[in-house]
Amino acid sequence: MILEEVKMTFREATLRDIPQIQQVRHSVKENVLSDPSLVTDADCAEYLTQRGKGWVCEVEGVIVGFSIADLKDHNIWALFVQPEFEGKGIGRTLHDLMLDWYFAQTQEPVWLGTQPQSRADAFYRRTGWQEVGTHGKGETKFEMTFERWANRLS
Repeated sequence: MILEEVKMTFREATLRDIPQIQQVRHSVKENVLSDPSLVTDADCAEYLTQRGKGWVCEVEGVIVGFSIADLKDHNIWALFVQPEFEGKGIGRTLHDLMLDWYFAQTQEPVWLGTQPQSRADAFYRRTGWQEVGTHGKGETKFEMTFERWANRLS
């Protein structure tokens, strides 16, 4: 199968997507969960329905990437793409959909944490996130402001 010829569909995530979202989350090679039980289906449901919103990318009806923004804590809860689909623009599209929605809801800065020296770390630097310290167990903490997001195209 030639991936460039495969149609990618981006849409809002629903509760029915949680099993496939979990499969994508557990497939990644970086930012791996030390304990997969730390992120439950109930957690996913709460972030999708009460705390924020999520998006998925489907290829031939199968979810290959997803993103979730959290309005309550003003952070990016998740942005993951299955390893075999990396480098196809899926992560960037999910990222942009999520931040466009987030900043349409609030002008509060949004933050995230990711593994230092990872592909995700490099991705966030390229897309305009500013490193502001550390988070959790040595993760790099990044922040995006409304102004920086709004001015990214100028």
